[in-house]
Amino acid sequence: MNQPETFYAYHAVTERPMAVGQVICFDETHHSGVWQRVMEKAALVQDIYAHPQQYDSNRLEHQTAVALRELALEEVRKTDYPQFPSRLACLYVSDTPEEARQWENYFIKLRRPVFGIVQLKITGRRFVADANNCFAPSLCREENLRLAHRYWQNLPNAQQESPLREILADGRISVLSFL
Repeated sequence: MNQPETFYAYHAVTERPMAVGQVICFDETHHSGVWQRVMEKAALVQDIYAHPQQYDSNRLEHQTAVALRELALEEVRKTDYPQFPSRLACLYVSDTPEEARQWENYFIKLRRPVFGIVQLKITGRRFVADANNCFAPSLCREENLRLAHRYWQNLPNAQQESPLREILADGRISVLSFL
């Protein structure tokens, strides 16, 4: 298992405002907002896998598609890559303010509220991934698990695009300042 380390990172704040001095903890019992939204769809995901012929993958509601992907990613992480932070119990961070600004601009284009960029001190684990390996889910559990392995192995993305870095960080996260 990866030992916790202390490092500094930057984060484009989107879901709810943060405050200087705020401390956030992500671990096996402290999850993110993504976890709540995914768990609300867990029973539906099981029904999709049990009865795929009753569903159209092109017509899945956004949160259902996210749940299909994230549950597959979490299943594979727990069994094969437990040393990495969970995508359901982490903060997505950047190494530099410039990278965080790129994410901020991306979220603005999606019309997602952005509250600014913060500098963080993190004592925990991190995993650097290619966000392009976050896949459009299938109605087939085995296919989703196969694609989840590609994500955690950090293989070149299928689109053959330049990697889009995302850093998952868990542990104790302290907000140091706003940029």
